[in-house]
Amino acid sequence: MRLTAGVREGYSGFVKSPWTNWAGTARVDSARVARPASIDQLADVVTGAVAEGLPVKAVGSGHSFTPAAVAPGVRIELTEMAGVQTVDREKRLVTVQAGMPLRQLNALLAASGLALPNLGDIDVQTISGALATGTHGTGAAFGCLSTFVAGLELMTATGEVIRCSPTSRPDLFDAARVNLGALGVVTAVTLQCVDAFILRADERPAPLASVWSGLDRLIADNDHFEFYWYPYTERVQIKRNNRATVADAPLPGWRRWLDDEFLSNTVFGGATRLGRAVPGTAPTLSRIAARALSARTYTAASHEVFCTPRRVRFVEMEYGLPRAALREAFEALRRVIDRLPYRILFPVEVRFTKADPLWLSHGHGRDSSYIAIHQAVGAPYEEYFRGFEAVANDLSGRPHWGKMHHGDAESLARVYPKFADFVAVRDKLDPGRTFANPYTEQVLGA
Repeated sequence: MRLTAGVREGYSGFVKSPWTNWAGTARVDSARVARPASIDQLADVVTGAVAEGLPVKAVGSGHSFTPAAVAPGVRIELTEMAGVQTVDREKRLVTVQAGMPLRQLNALLAASGLALPNLGDIDVQTISGALATGTHGTGAAFGCLSTFVAGLELMTATGEVIRCSPTSRPDLFDAARVNLGALGVVTAVTLQCVDAFILRADERPAPLASVWSGLDRLIADNDHFEFYWYPYTERVQIKRNNRATVADAPLPGWRRWLDDEFLSNTVFGGATRLGRAVPGTAPTLSRIAARALSARTYTAASHEVFCTPRRVRFVEMEYGLPRAALREAFEALRRVIDRLPYRILFPVEVRFTKADPLWLSHGHGRDSSYIAIHQAVGAPYEEYFRGFEAVANDLSGRPHWGKMHHGDAESLARVYPKFADFVAVRDKLDPGRTFANPYTEQVLGA
């Protein structure tokens, strides 16, 4: 196999293969694919690509719905750089390589008596990919996952590894924690963890009206609160997760299988296929789904409660909104759905986060509500997504970097106060745009 200029003798990690993301919304046949197993090999790949004038993009699990990870030039897969570097149990600091999947990280932390303070509901992403796009969970006291980062290492186009933290290059630190892969290749991340904890999960159907009438209390009185609204109904499924001292109510295995595998995946997958084939059934299916999952309360390790399997493939758009704009946005979304020429097959998810200082975080500087809309892969969605996006844009919404959207550098600069600062850091670290791709050109400019 011919080695790229600048690659050390003996490195044969280049392969060639097409790539597609989980939802099938982004595809590319990269000129070259590399799976380096060390910092030296990674540096050789990056500097070799620069010598050939090829752009570079590190990819994770492909769970972004945007083309954020599309790599027309050299695609770097960090599957061989997914190990543990240090675990400081006393300080609750854990450093891992960037390619480690969240599922593996959660197991590692649990074995060490530690946990991340919050998580989203999917654990297949790599830690670096999750951080790069601002992945978040829900909870009024918590920002996105990137707020748990205590330090990180970043390789630039010269092959140099830069380390940053709150006390070392703090401006770069606030830029790099949500970085879109545009500043370099993150090689390692130090995470500020907490002691492992138990969550008491309470999940139940409820009238939508009861959520609106008690929303402030539901957000304030629960560590983690979210709800799912079923279109064409006045029903929601609410989820309240709160810290518990003992795991005194484990969920029986049969119940977990029934709810999380059979009903939420097998049956729901069949319902979406039926709804696509016979669109007129969608409202009835939504009403049935709103009542199919009965109330359940159980306790388990935090990561086992936060994360659930998602086997039904979908496309997704999500916008972060000022907390006060949630009701207006939601009611406008209902009107969008009512006007559509087709039916919606997925519930709408609503979550909440705390303000944070990260430059490209959706929650920068404001407490946020998030509305996420979905449609099954293969079903029409363009008018739905564009209609909701227009609503969100009118209310100073910020698109999730990993979810589908049409934002560009001009529109995004208006809603991110530190946008120009991030672009300035990018200009300094990557003036040759080694780490650019069509997505970063769209959202950050050329």
